[in-house]
This record gives sequence, structure tokens and C-alpha cells, in this order.
Amino acid sequence: MSLAIEFKKRETEMQLHKGILLGAYAIGLSLSLGVPANAAVLLDFVGLNEAVQEGPLNYYDGGFGSNGSGPGPNYGITFSSNSSTCQPYPAGGCNTQGLPSGNALFYYTGPSSTMDVTGGFTTGFSFYYTSPFTTGTSVSVYSGLDGTGTLLATLSLPQTPSDASCVQPYCPYEPIGVAFAGTAYSVDFAGTTDQVAFGDITLGSVIPQTGVPEPFTLSLLGAGLAGAAAMRRRWKQRA
Repeated sequence: MSLAIEFKKRETEMQLHKGILLGAYAIGLSLSLGVPANAAVLLDFVGLNEAVQEGPLNYYDGGFGSNGSGPGPNYGITFSSNSSTCQPYPAGGCNTQGLPSGNALFYYTGPSSTMDVTGGFTTGFSFYYTSPFTTGTSVSVYSGLDGTGTLLATLSLPQTPSDASCVQPYCPYEPIGVAFAGTAYSVDFAGTTDQVAFGDITLGSVIPQTGVPEPFTLSLLGAGLAGAAAMRRRWKQRA
């Protein structure tokens, strides 16, 4: 084998290794970043303790829920301590059903519950909810943490309709969303305590997702793996 051929082979091997490293870097980056701009992020509360009610707390900030579940994904998202999750009927003991995916979120004390997003998010905010026994619930999106700053958008949630097919009282769930300009850093859920359940909370979209992987993660992962695959094909053709 001539020196030129040997050099070319080693060059293509280095390119292959570079592609694999880029793929691995993309995977690691997707797992470590918080909420990315212009990407929808789904919070379905799966991974928290499904046998008993558990507050999400710092679970979506790479930390733990109130019962120790975690560490969760690091989206830079935290919930106030009066928030809790439960698994819908029939899999869980919560008296709600019909949520498209995941577990339900509710708040059980105080006039409201707050979700903070330290990295901010844009475009829209959406979710599913059920409120069969009360009106006056509102969800407000703010430009500052802890429900401060400029009010970017607000949703007044109508009472949800009844459904004869529902076994549990908190059913069915209705989708709702709102668009806004600027960057949001917190969301305030306000209304009658322990009378509204939320689910499939989606940041960055006016339409709630339902159990769909976060697209920014998939795009990075796909780009990295595609690059590695292309380098491997090129190496095989030149070998």
C-alpha cells in the first residue's frame, strides 16, 4: 500500500471519528440544555411518583419531586410547593380521567400556583384542563419570574362540559392555548383551590402536545446520528 493511500485511509477514519463525536456531542447537548427558544416542550409529569400524589417542585430543573422522584430533565422549570400531580383513573387513584397522556397537575392550597422558567420561552402556551364544577379559573403568562413583570397573555377557563361516558367526576379534558409576543418567564394558575386539573402542559406552542418527544432534542439527536452515518458511508466507499 502506497503512502498516499494509507494517508487517505487515515484521513477518512478521522472524519468518521469526528462525525461520531459530533453525534455524541449533540446527544449530550440535547440532554443538558434547558428550554430552547422556538421549540415546544411537553410537561406530562411522567416520572414522578405515580402511586401517590407528588409535587413536581424542581423535577423539571434537573432535580427532584416532593417525594424524591428524580432527577428529572433539566428544562430550568420549577413549580411552587402547593402544586401536586396524580395519576388518572384507571391506572391511578386520582378521581380524574380522559387526559390524553401523562399525569394530572393541580394545586391544593392558596389562591394560585406558579411555574417559573428560568431560560424563558416564546410563541405560545397550551395545555389540557378539566373544570366541571367551577368557573373563574385563569392562567396568566408573565415576562418575569414568580408572576411578575408584564402580563403577556391570559386565559379565562370556562367550565368544562359533562360526559356520560366518564366514570370519574373530573372528566373530560379540553385543549386550550394562547399566543403571545416577547419572552415569558413564569405562568400563574389561579382559581378555586383543588377544583381544576391540568395536563400535557406545553411551552412554545398554542396547541398542546400529547406524549410527543420534545422536537429540539430529536433534531439534535437526528443531526448528530445522520452526520455519523454519512461519515461511515463515505469511509466504506473509499476503503
